[in-house]
Amino acid sequence: PIPLLKQKMNHSITMSQAQTASLLANAFFCTFPRRNAKMKSEYSSYPDINFNRLFEGRSPRKPEKLKTLFCYFRRVTEKKPTGLITFTRQCLQEFPDWERSQKKMSRLHVTYEGTIESNGHGMLQVDFANRFVGGGVTGAGLVQEEIRFLINPELIVSRLITEVLDHNECLIITGTEQYSEYTGYAETYRWARSHEDDTPRFGILAYCGFSRPGVPLHHLSAVATGNWGCGAFGGDSRLKALIQILAASEAGRDVVYFTFGDAELMRDIYSMHTFLIEKGQTVGDVYRLLLRYYNEECRCCSTPRPEVKLYPFIYSTVESYGDSTDDERGLSFDD
Repeated sequence: PIPLLKQKMNHSITMSQAQTASLLANAFFCTFPRRNAKMKSEYSSYPDINFNRLFEGRSPRKPEKLKTLFCYFRRVTEKKPTGLITFTRQCLQEFPDWERSQKKMSRLHVTYEGTIESNGHGMLQVDFANRFVGGGVTGAGLVQEEIRFLINPELIVSRLITEVLDHNECLIITGTEQYSEYTGYAETYRWARSHEDDTPRFGILAYCGFSRPGVPLHHLSAVATGNWGCGAFGGDSRLKALIQILAASEAGRDVVYFTFGDAELMRDIYSMHTFLIEKGQTVGDVYRLLLRYYNEECRCCSTPRPEVKLYPFIYSTVESYGDSTDDERGLSFDD
């Protein structure tokens, strides 16, 4: 039987690209038994893997998704791929003491141009959406996560073997290849053309947090990331950017942040990062600021978003303690 990456496991599975193609062909023809059950079953904690939902309904998204997958199948049948793909489930047992962290902010490059997959070569590329890996790739979903799984279809095999991720788990995938290019997003998504991926067949994508315990800091690449959970999940892009910068700083990684065409967001993130560096703020300092913002502005807020926005709150609070001693500042942030 095919081995599974179950919860609370630190384990890796390596297979050839040819084996991956065979598994995807079976998914296309919906041959995996007991994987379509809607009720409680032995695989109810695993994502869908059979493609049956791609053949249902009249959504205009699905023909474009199928075009992208057909491009993959055409390519691998014309020329057999020869690489290896590794899926690693990592369960973190220890987390930082965020409030007391003295680590400084990592370096940041933020841009509204380009995409993670096109401009993040050589970096840890982050997919940041669904605890069921791949999200709605085998259904109607067609945003950041699903698009990445479509243009790199070998990623879809992770859905066959990976049980739902817990809050302290991540999935690291290395060796997949990009086969398609696209335009648009969600309703405007269109398959564009075949893509020749000349990236070396290692480290192309990781579905993971930023921490790699036991890996020397000088071996850690920068993180290529973007607006985490700010589409279908409705998250605050400025808050999520700051959280990712904190996590990367604690893990010892630099950050390349893509705002996907949002120039205003790019300027806001850059200005905030520059301000925090100039004011000597540590990871712990910023974490306590976030806690204070929640307690003072969010906890009792009766509207969907508080009247006082996060970044103005941080600017005002840090400036107000500009003449305070370190000890006084620490006490104030712990209030």
